[in-house]
Amino acid sequence: MKIYIETDRLILREILPTDVEGMFELDSDPLVHKYLGNHPISTKEEAHKIIEYIREQYDKRGVGRWAAIEKATGDFIGWSGLKLNIGKNEELNGFDEFYDIGYRLIPRFWGRGFATESAIVALDYGFKELHINTIYGAAEVDNIGSNKILKKIGLKFVNTFSFEDGLAHWYELKNEDYAKTMS
Repeated sequence: MKIYIETDRLILREILPTDVEGMFELDSDPLVHKYLGNHPISTKEEAHKIIEYIREQYDKRGVGRWAAIEKATGDFIGWSGLKLNIGKNEELNGFDEFYDIGYRLIPRFWGRGFATESAIVALDYGFKELHINTIYGAAEVDNIGSNKILKKIGLKFVNTFSFEDGLAHWYELKNEDYAKTMS
């Protein structure tokens, strides 16, 4: 999967093996994992495995998260984009085959609108280029920031469901509803 998209402040591209330092900084941070089950990684080898997993999704599923690079600095700030979840191991809220939108940023880049900026581009790509019918999103109830972003980019709240040891909100956006907001 070759992807290269520019926004006003970001470059969104495929995640590369050379992104290991940035991926390690991202996924070893306990703040990042506060609402992701509290399982930060502790080695660069784990960061390599995450990158391999995402790159495998590009090949097998035709879609996967993108590296988010700040244009002004060239810094890897995290990832954003779509993922195709398939099978029992990736089941969420009773769904076992669905596209979800996600974003994960290094904390020093939080609060600057990067997640929203990149997520809007990912929705556009999913609906216009991949012709996806519905894109879903989920965020733990207490993750106020992520819930705000999902609503801000147009996803609609559907329900609350049990997730790990807590609760999460489930959102969706249908292609026809997205098309109406874009016209």
